[in-house]
Amino acid sequence: MPKTNKAKPGENSASGGDGAARDVRDVKYAQDVKGGKPPVKGVKKRRKGAEPDEKGLDFPRAWVEFADPADEEQLFRCDLTWLTSRWTCVFGSGCQGIREGRAEDGCCTLGAHFSDEDDEKRVAEHVARLTPEMWQFHEVGAESGWTQTDDDGERQTRRWKGSCIFQNRPGFAGGAGCSLHILALKEGREPLETKPDVCWQLPVRRTYDWIDRPDDTRVLQVSIGEYDRRGWGPGGHDLHWWCTSAASAHGGGEPVYVSYRPELVEMMGEEAYGVLVGLCEARLASALPMVAPHPADPAP
Repeated sequence: MPKTNKAKPGENSASGGDGAARDVRDVKYAQDVKGGKPPVKGVKKRRKGAEPDEKGLDFPRAWVEFADPADEEQLFRCDLTWLTSRWTCVFGSGCQGIREGRAEDGCCTLGAHFSDEDDEKRVAEHVARLTPEMWQFHEVGAESGWTQTDDDGERQTRRWKGSCIFQNRPGFAGGAGCSLHILALKEGREPLETKPDVCWQLPVRRTYDWIDRPDDTRVLQVSIGEYDRRGWGPGGHDLHWWCTSAASAHGGGEPVYVSYRPELVEMMGEEAYGVLVGLCEARLASALPMVAPHPADPAP
């Protein structure tokens, strides 16, 4: 398992202007919806009271910090409210989609921006194994390409007929949904191996921040939390619907730290994930009422 990518002191590929390194999705994946740019056609501002399914953004959260067992210069900060919540992906079974009228897209409407050249190269290796039986738009992708460049020169998966070109539409014989996800399942792989970074990480958000301590030491704080509407940038508030705070997406049988084990191990490393599991289990096993539960979770 590769070590969590670090930003060099004073250098941020995606700086928020305050020295903190932001998740790549703040800069790339949300390009089409962040403030200062025209929204994607069809994405309307969320009306007050129009989405009672969502429980809001500002509520108490339980965060925990611990040193990375594999790296003394790294510290993890994890949102136990999110990681012990019962969120589950409801794509195709209740997902309302980020664009009104296109529920079948889920969160794929805007396509996916690549985190870097290595991300695109890795995905390309898997795209080469897709067949027309697995990928609805195989012929289009093979003939005219499956990537595009946005207005800022950033590369992303191509949008075709209103959504990501890799998204098979309902009714396709090979199955609806991401063809790269389907490829992974057919080959017995984890989808994180075949899909762009932004796609397999969502809706877990990883951010970085260098912390200067009073003893003149410095540690890289890696935060693992919920990718809520704010994670998209200002335009996130204009999405038609978002699942992380929606009660209809919080009926899962397993908490996020269990259901997203492969993704969290990839983000944190096996040792750090083991520490996280112990902390999550202790939280859930407590005989006392849970402090700061996720408001979208079913009532106990």
